[in-house]
Amino acid sequence: MAQTTRRNILREAWRIARPYWFSEERWAARGLLAAVVALSLAQVWINVRLNSWRNDFYNTLQNYDESGFFYQLGLFTVLAGAFVLMAVYQTYLQQMLQIRWRRWMTDVYLHEWLRDQTYYRLQLGSDHTDNPDQRISEDLSQFPEKTLNLSLGLLTNVISAISFSFILWDLSGALAIPLGASGAISVPGYMFWAALIYTVIGTWLTIRLGRPLVALNFDQQRFEADLRFSLVRLRENTESVAFYRGEAREFDIFWRRFGRVFTNFWGIMLRQRLLGWYVNGYNQAAVIFPYIIVAPRYFGERLHLGVIQQTADAFIQLQGSLAYIINAYTDIANWQAVVSRLATFRDRVEEIQSGLQAPQPIAIEHRDAGVAVADLALDLPDGRPLREHVDFTVPAGQSMLIMGPTGTGKSTLLRAIAGIWPFGRGKVRIGEGRAFFLPQKAYIPLGTLRHALLYPDDGAGVPRERLVAVLERVGLGHLAGELDTDDLWAQRLSGGEQQRLAFARILLAEPQTIFLDEATAALDEGGEAMLYRILRELPWRPTIVSVGHRSTLRQFHDRILDLARAGAVPAPAGD
Repeated sequence: MAQTTRRNILREAWRIARPYWFSEERWAARGLLAAVVALSLAQVWINVRLNSWRNDFYNTLQNYDESGFFYQLGLFTVLAGAFVLMAVYQTYLQQMLQIRWRRWMTDVYLHEWLRDQTYYRLQLGSDHTDNPDQRISEDLSQFPEKTLNLSLGLLTNVISAISFSFILWDLSGALAIPLGASGAISVPGYMFWAALIYTVIGTWLTIRLGRPLVALNFDQQRFEADLRFSLVRLRENTESVAFYRGEAREFDIFWRRFGRVFTNFWGIMLRQRLLGWYVNGYNQAAVIFPYIIVAPRYFGERLHLGVIQQTADAFIQLQGSLAYIINAYTDIANWQAVVSRLATFRDRVEEIQSGLQAPQPIAIEHRDAGVAVADLALDLPDGRPLREHVDFTVPAGQSMLIMGPTGTGKSTLLRAIAGIWPFGRGKVRIGEGRAFFLPQKAYIPLGTLRHALLYPDDGAGVPRERLVAVLERVGLGHLAGELDTDDLWAQRLSGGEQQRLAFARILLAEPQTIFLDEATAALDEGGEAMLYRILRELPWRPTIVSVGHRSTLRQFHDRILDLARAGAVPAPAGD
């Protein structure tokens, strides 16, 4: 946060906002913005007109002018009705612009987050960006809303301030300040200068008192997201926690994270209390302040009541417009926090995607057939070496088993081959055609069993009969009647059933190259053997690279790469 607070926040906000205003939706967006601005300015004009109305209205009361009184009531009804109509449609059109802007930004940010496994790379290393999901869901909701509210509020208050400056200058006249024997000094438009000085001092004090809210709001969003993430994580792992009887430990985690939320919010409360004392006192003093300032001229010149009311109203309108930063400072602080979070998120995404455009230290090419790795070195994110000089070749249609003790880099080797591990150097060649990677923990998306079975494809046009046949072949035939059932399948299916489902995806996708990372670890040896036999008997003869610990896997592979030793060797006959 220290880095982002030093940035030019307006430049960062424009960098985030600009793409939308020059996108394919630019004309609709600009048209809506123009309509909202026009309605806002029309409301300013009505406020200006109501200011002169107050003069006429109070004069009718002072003069006991009954017909004039009812005429002014009718005029007020027209002006107030027009103001209400414009306010309603200004809000409606602004909300329309806001949701369209959010929709566009969400589409862009989701695509950028998902492109080239950026969502995965964001978590690598020590400088990972916290809670990207929260930045997309909440910050992208708040940015259009707060940006429109604050910018339109600033525009209308600037126009209002200019309009009422002229009115107040004309109404206030000149104030003679006696200087004793030296005579007197005349201050023209003294009410205008009083409003200006009153607001400048108030704004300066507000910024001084409220500046810490920016960092506090930034941290509050992060702590809230951390708490929400931990609660969701329990929901996704309820069975494991229940088996461990880990409720007390989970409560400690939740309570510790809530403690950060509580402590930081308490800091926000204390700062807002201090700011509230000042802002509310400032606004209350502003009600009576113009009457105090105009009193000498009123008693000296015997002004009409309407002039006094119009002058006081003009002062309050001008002071309120000039004091926009004071009254909106809490929203400004929240907006600055949102901009900072989106800016840091976007910087990290752009950094990752820019890095992917440069030549990669682990060069991956897709050509010919089979799999080949040449002089591959793997590092940890902190730069420490993990493995060096990894070389092997798997001819098309054959299979290789990668073995070795825990921590020797077996899974990291597959990540590097998949192109999602950027730490290292070397060359990887994967045969043409589709490559399919199965991690140890099979991912089960939200939705129906059909969606889970066909993931990551949409499966449009795949007949039900084929899906049922594949389920039966991998040992999940008992689920065939629930293909279109929408359920939490990640919780309902056991670990072994999830791995069987992952193998069913292979049969449907028909990849040319298959990589398996402990993909049968949750199965017994009989189930594991059945699934590997299915792979070795596939009619299109895919190339297979497996990571595993069990010695029973040797019999299903043509060669073995033991990372505890150097080089790949053929699997022993009959092993």
